[in-house]
Order: sequence, then C-alpha cells, then structure tokens
Amino acid sequence: MSFKCPAERMSDMNSVNEKAYAKLNISLDVSSRRPDGYHDMVMVMQTISLYDDIRLSLDCSGRVRAKTNLPFIPGDERNLAVKAALKFLEATGHEGQGVFIRLEKSVPVGAGMGGGSSDAAAVLRGMNRLYGSPFSRSDLEELACAVGSDVAFCVAGGTALATGRGEKLRALPPLPDCTFVVCKPEFSISTPELFKKLDQVPLRRHPDTAGLVSAIEQRDLSQMCRRIYNVFEDVEDRRLRTVSEIKSLLLDYGALGAAMTGTGSAVFGVFRPEAATEKLCALLRREYGFCESARCVDRYLD
Repeated sequence: MSFKCPAERMSDMNSVNEKAYAKLNISLDVSSRRPDGYHDMVMVMQTISLYDDIRLSLDCSGRVRAKTNLPFIPGDERNLAVKAALKFLEATGHEGQGVFIRLEKSVPVGAGMGGGSSDAAAVLRGMNRLYGSPFSRSDLEELACAVGSDVAFCVAGGTALATGRGEKLRALPPLPDCTFVVCKPEFSISTPELFKKLDQVPLRRHPDTAGLVSAIEQRDLSQMCRRIYNVFEDVEDRRLRTVSEIKSLLLDYGALGAAMTGTGSAVFGVFRPEAATEKLCALLRREYGFCESARCVDRYLD
C-alpha cells in the first residue's frame, strides 16, 4: 500500500482526543475451555466513569508509537493501543501512516478494569473519526476482536451481556442508578496464571446470570446486587485473601453487593446513589492504595 500522509485523508483533522472508560464485570462466569486455548465466558459488563485520556495525532513519520505517563508501559505493538491503530490502518489500506498515541493513564494497570482494552477501543474510535467514519459500530467491534477479547465491548461500552471470548455482545438497559467504590490493592494478578488455576479446581457455584439480567431489566438494584459474583474468587490464591478483606470492608460500610472485577485485583462495591462514600474511599486508599468512586457510563456508540 502507498504511504498516506495526513493531507491526503478524507477528514480535515490531524488530531483527536478520546476518553477510554474503564469497565467492571458485574458478574463473570467461565463455562468451558475451548479447543483454541481460550475459555467460553458469560459476563455482564458495565462501563464506569474512570478513564484514561488519549490523544491521537497523524504524522509523516511512517511509524505507529505510543507514549504514556507510566514508564513501564511499552510504546510498541505490545501495547494494545498501538496494535489497534495498526489493525485500523491495515483494514483501511493505509499501512505506513504515522500515528502518535499519547496515553494519560488514570485507570489502574493490572486491575481487571479493562484499561488496555479500553485504550485500544478508544484508538479505534478516534482513528475512525480521523478517517471520516468509514466503519460502523459493528464494523469496529469486529475489528476489535482481532486486538483483544474485551476490546469489542469497550468500543461502545454501556451495559452488556458478553459471551464467547467476550466478543459476542448483547446490549442491556442501563443499570439502576448507583455508585461504585473501586479499590485496587498494590499487587496485580496474572490473567493466564489465574485461568490455569481455575482449570484445576471445580467451581463451587456459578452466577445467576439470567436472574441478574432480569433484575437489570426491571431496574431492581437490590436484586441485581444479590447476583453479583465472579467465579475467579473461587481460585486458591493467597492474594485473593486481600480481595476478600476489601469485599468485607465494602459490605460493612453499606455496599449492597461486592466482587472482584475480571481477574483482579480491583474490587468494587455497589452503593445506593445517595450513599456518602468519601470516608470509605479515604480509608481504603490509606490501607490498599488506589480507591475511587465512580458512576455508570451509558453506551456511547449506536
């Protein structure tokens, strides 16, 4: 493919900004291991108001690279944001276009909050804007599947039932009004390691996903919170004792439900929207490191 410098594009923009919103797993179930090595998942996922700031700039460097405020995050194809930009350029026949991605990270890394996936999805949305929106939402979601399992959900966000590897999405009504308190201890948990451990133990229970979806559709916060569950909490791992400690604190301070998100290590509690959570956040921040309150973010692409 021939090199495309910004002046040759359909759009008159050379730079755009995007917010990359974090996600929570309101429930997470693993149904089986697939022949391709992945696992079949059943998850209710929710976008929340914590986000990374992303600025995309097209240039004539001929390279796609990223720079972040965190020095340990790579700026090459190991970064999902870079991988997403390369996939977009390949799909549109613009290989060789230079792209600089500036990531201002606020979502904790290694938390199970989809920070990397959300960054990649934001890059796909931003690149689509820069190139005059050649792709629909469903097109971007299909492209996202080649980048990472959670990236497809993060393209449009909101509330969704995700199955398969996480790429099969069914949009759900917005959650009942609530406040999240999200706490991440200072350690992270390896996703491949936790999946390996999960394969070695019988699961004690599975979340009532159908009941959870029904509660969301009826906007019943109490019934929804009764069904919050993550099967990874069944895995024998000493680090999950800290997860249990955080859950207990959240529940003691009035959370209607609490769980680890993804493969951790972040834990969230769901509170009524009028709940005062500032003191709890300060307590958890002193004890464990990161803690913030957040609200739901509705679907942002039709």
